[in-house]
Amino acid sequence: MTETADGTTPRPGLAALLHAARLDPSVRIRNVDLLAVLVAALLPWTTSGLGIAMAIWIVAVLFTLDAQAFLRSLTRPASALPLAFFALVVVGTLWADASWSARLRGINPAMKLLAIPFLLYHFERSQRGVWVLAAFIVSCALLMVLSCIVAFEPGWRLGSAVTRGIAVKNYLDQSQEFTFCLFALALPTLWLIQQKRFALAAGCAVLMLGFFANMIFVVTGRTALVCVPVLLALFAVRQLSIRTTTILFAIFSAVVVMTWFASPYLRQRVDDTISDYRHYQQDNMTYQSPSSSVPEYLRNPTGLRLEYWRKSLKFFGEAPILGNGTGTIRQLFERDAVGKTDLAAEVVDNPHNQTLNVAVQWGAAGVILLYAMWLVHLLLFRDNSAAAWIGLLIVVQNFVSSLFNSHLFDFVEGWMYVLGVGIAGGMALAGKARQSNAPP
Repeated sequence: MTETADGTTPRPGLAALLHAARLDPSVRIRNVDLLAVLVAALLPWTTSGLGIAMAIWIVAVLFTLDAQAFLRSLTRPASALPLAFFALVVVGTLWADASWSARLRGINPAMKLLAIPFLLYHFERSQRGVWVLAAFIVSCALLMVLSCIVAFEPGWRLGSAVTRGIAVKNYLDQSQEFTFCLFALALPTLWLIQQKRFALAAGCAVLMLGFFANMIFVVTGRTALVCVPVLLALFAVRQLSIRTTTILFAIFSAVVVMTWFASPYLRQRVDDTISDYRHYQQDNMTYQSPSSSVPEYLRNPTGLRLEYWRKSLKFFGEAPILGNGTGTIRQLFERDAVGKTDLAAEVVDNPHNQTLNVAVQWGAAGVILLYAMWLVHLLLFRDNSAAAWIGLLIVVQNFVSSLFNSHLFDFVEGWMYVLGVGIAGGMALAGKARQSNAPP
């Protein structure tokens, strides 16, 4: 590039950047990485924006593929099993007793799994996976600040959410994002303390405290409250000594007790769950509050979930091997609701449990593929690297939360899984390759 008359070097324009990307493979890789950063930053805020950015990312990565290397990568179980699961979803439309529009809608939640092989391939050769993780955490930190603001100033909301403390989307998505960020920061915080870099460690600790405080005092989902102790135990087992683990759980127990008394919101969430369960067991679902025209059973999420599970087990029993077919859940609930009232008449297309969601549509074959995929992805993350911790965290969080929701098929949580496994898995594979190629 030539200098101008005043001796300065002109900044390259868009045409020059595109030309450089065409000639230099490393520039193309960097551009794909930057698109992934954009995808991660958009995930907490927008669904349509993420969909557009991810489509652009897929197109961009296609121009960087080594066809033979990519095809070889598809034979690895971590890539092959998501493809096999999606293939079953597509084939499952053939025996579904539902309209074709319902069958095609049933394919959509599983389509995101097709991105996993591309992400694994790309981030095995890229060195910038940590950029994507950092972008997601920073984006969630901004959302956390805005969440605290809208808890007191609802006019700051960016979307149509009506729940206190929710600026965009909903409290289920937000609490899962914040739970991930809380534990994703735990390992670098520990390492920074061990390196005596206390200023950076304090910064990470402040972010962790912010995410935790938002979940306890502002808004959270009950599924997140289940995930937190499980992920804390996982962190202790993987990263801490027995003595440190004992101290950590003593501190955690003390924090839980103090938080219980300090947070009326947390006590209300737990009390609601217990009350909902008792109400469901008593089958007293037709009561209407004097101040509300909404039936009591519709304000009993625990009872609704238990009823969905009961019916889904029955539907699975009717077609245990290959299931009822793709996109049939709503129709099965509609048929079962005929002539019934109250809770038994509720119709949904999501049983709020990932295993049952799969079992109803694709039977034992689908459940085997689902658990095989979870297991294979879990086994990618057996070392003590940062990438392995992120991947392990993603898989375990998705599995635990999927006991109470269909989080692999839900938009935000599903994309968290796909991006987390793809990016962290690629980084873990690259680390293993470097170790195997290192001289003895």
